[in-house]
Amino acid sequence: MTEDLITDLSRNPGLFVIARHSTFAYKGKSPDVRAVARELGVRYILEGSARRAGGRVRINVQLIDAACGDHIWAERFDRNLEDIFGLQDEVTDKIVEALVGRLARPPSRKRPKSLEAYDLCVRGRILISAFNSSPEALREAKILLNHAVSIDAEYGEAFRCLAFVYWQLWAQGIEPTQENRSRAFELAHKAVALDEGDAASHWFVGYLWAYEKRWSESDQAFATTFTLEPNNADALAIRSELVAFAGRGSEAVELAQRALRLNPHPPGWYYWQLGFAHYAACQYEEAVKILRMEAIYRSPSRRILAASLAQLGRTDEAMREAALFMAMAPKFTISHWAAAQPARDPQTVQRFIEGYRMAGLPE
Repeated sequence: MTEDLITDLSRNPGLFVIARHSTFAYKGKSPDVRAVARELGVRYILEGSARRAGGRVRINVQLIDAACGDHIWAERFDRNLEDIFGLQDEVTDKIVEALVGRLARPPSRKRPKSLEAYDLCVRGRILISAFNSSPEALREAKILLNHAVSIDAEYGEAFRCLAFVYWQLWAQGIEPTQENRSRAFELAHKAVALDEGDAASHWFVGYLWAYEKRWSESDQAFATTFTLEPNNADALAIRSELVAFAGRGSEAVELAQRALRLNPHPPGWYYWQLGFAHYAACQYEEAVKILRMEAIYRSPSRRILAASLAQLGRTDEAMREAALFMAMAPKFTISHWAAAQPARDPQTVQRFIEGYRMAGLPE
């Protein structure tokens, strides 16, 4: 429910909302509200708890002005579990009204018809929260999400998450069949058709369009995302990669940094995107600094780190990182990578190829 409330609040252009991954960093803790607000760079903190007993749920919510510690609004809700989606809408409306008055809200997202399908989807999206989820996590998510869509054939988010699973099975080389790639496209477009108000479905379709080199469709999908949800940090981070591949490295860095402002405790792949953007902008020292951070270092991003070191003339270090990368991805070749990228600017791809070659990665 926390994640869904964050998504709903992010859809209002009048609010700046910190992304779910960063807010979950405080889960189960009792930090000082003012310290949290300073750390995240926000003024207001929304706190709450939910208890489920039998067929009912009790939710306590309070909105705090962290600048002075005052409670702006607090309320307790006691509902049947079947009313949970209506309750989410009610809580969102009251928060928006308490903060900024009666702002016009964008169209509501479509809610699932089945609580069981919702539970399966939540479990699935947790498993795929990273762009480099393990093969085991992806296969488990595939089972859960297929079950979800079999229960509710009009549940857009479940179809979008399932599309992501099939795409990752292809993109990570776990099950790199054309069938999985095609299935990802089919399911992603179905997700958009079922729920045009779901911003995440639009950016994911935009990402897939880029791999087809259909740039106008990709750009339009991202534009729709940011119209629906200006605070979508994941979309900003992903957009930075595509902008880098378009030859606009400095703009890509700015987008990745905006994503980190919205999500200051991000999953590791955000740093991958920032390091990638720095490389595309020829800022190799910055790329090395980012890609050596603990959150991302022991991942396939080592190939970008190796290329960055090679561009700086640190050849021995570059070759060591390249060897560590190849231990993780033994089937990698420069030619396959270059052919598969969603690149508009040939010079940017060539810069990566040059770095990979200097680091000793295989042709």
